Amino acid sequence: MFLEFFLWGAWYVTMGPYLANLNMSGSYIGWAYALGPIAAIFSPFFLGMVADRFFATERVLGVMHIIGAAALAAAPLAMSVKPALFLAAVLVHMLCYMPTLGLTNTLAFHHMTNQEKQFPLIRVWGTIGWIAANWVISKMGFDTDASMFYVAAGAGLLLGIYSFSLPHTPPPAKGRAFSVRDALGLDALALLGERSFAVFVICSFLICIPLAAYYSFAGQFVGEVGFTEIALTMSFGQISEIFFMLVMPLFFARLGVKYMLLVGMLAWVVRYGLFSAAADDMVRWMVLGGIILHGICYDFFFVTGFIYVDKKADKKIRGAAQGFLVLVTQGLGMFLGAKVAGWLVDRARADDAERLIAEAAALKERASQLSGQAADQLLREAGALYMQAIDWQQVWLVPCIFAAVVMVIFFLFFNARSVQEGEITEEQVAEAAEQVDATP
Repeated sequence: MFLEFFLWGAWYVTMGPYLANLNMSGSYIGWAYALGPIAAIFSPFFLGMVADRFFATERVLGVMHIIGAAALAAAPLAMSVKPALFLAAVLVHMLCYMPTLGLTNTLAFHHMTNQEKQFPLIRVWGTIGWIAANWVISKMGFDTDASMFYVAAGAGLLLGIYSFSLPHTPPPAKGRAFSVRDALGLDALALLGERSFAVFVICSFLICIPLAAYYSFAGQFVGEVGFTEIALTMSFGQISEIFFMLVMPLFFARLGVKYMLLVGMLAWVVRYGLFSAAADDMVRWMVLGGIILHGICYDFFFVTGFIYVDKKADKKIRGAAQGFLVLVTQGLGMFLGAKVAGWLVDRARADDAERLIAEAAALKERASQLSGQAADQLLREAGALYMQAIDWQQVWLVPCIFAAVVMVIFFLFFNARSVQEGEITEEQVAEAAEQVDATP
């Protein structure tokens, strides 16, 4: 688990700043971050048709990680040849990587004696791995450097080799016929006949559109307002995620499903509001506050959403319902969101953006050779140029307003009274969290 998420965290957070440093357009960066959702949409087909039926899980993990590591290592070279080839290399990696998220869980569950108690203790090492990767990348000075891909590829290669030593785990669905309906969770469509569930699914899809802006451009924004260690700064979001996961049962007892989901949505509104308000004067504490809110944004909405679906769906279609929610949110919603975010950034670019960005980059380079107030002053001057190049205030204001509208719609039309609330235990939170295979 540590290596699984170290591999992802080593490049995903800082790919945006890396591409921005190469003067790639917002649309290009949007496409780069849309590749993960594309892979997430196709992942169930690979798992259902191949991995779950014909090959031992540990062998599939080994092969997929080794191929994915090779693709990631080739990405910087591909960029030097043609930018479109970089996207192709990242897509190959994500197509290999996304199935391994589910496979690592499958392998772990197969060898556990008490999943509810043992899995959280294992899965938390994934989040620790993501945080460690962020710190390594920043401390090595690779926040905007192609070397991040080599660090990630090295972790992927190590994980691929190590996977062959894992306990033998036979294909869990050997001998069963593959069904597209099962792979996409389409049996859950029957639940859409109930108004509140339909409102939940539609709002979950819509809220993932502004969410994608955070994953695609928050790293670039963090660097441009003056944080020199981008990945390390972004890791505070995962640190807060661990804390809020632990206290979720306490909040459930007081708030219930509807208001837990509303608090998660409100956190998105506040986060983007802080980013927008911080842009002009580069108020770093506001930016850091928006990052720390990630724990509430992620845990309160996604984990609560899986708990709601688990309670709402009949046991026979519970797995299908969870799969359908992943398809709608992490697949379709995040894909559309990444594309919209790229379009927003391009619209917010000044006509002379390339000149301003080049001047800002030169000032940041000079600042890296200094320390103290002199370096901080140069970073502020560079940040001011970045803010002129891209109107970040408007970029973040749009997802802020969009998330607020979704939140109001959800408040007005969602009714969770048909779900028996009861006491939400730590085990139920952990069980829901293990379903959330998206970015931590």
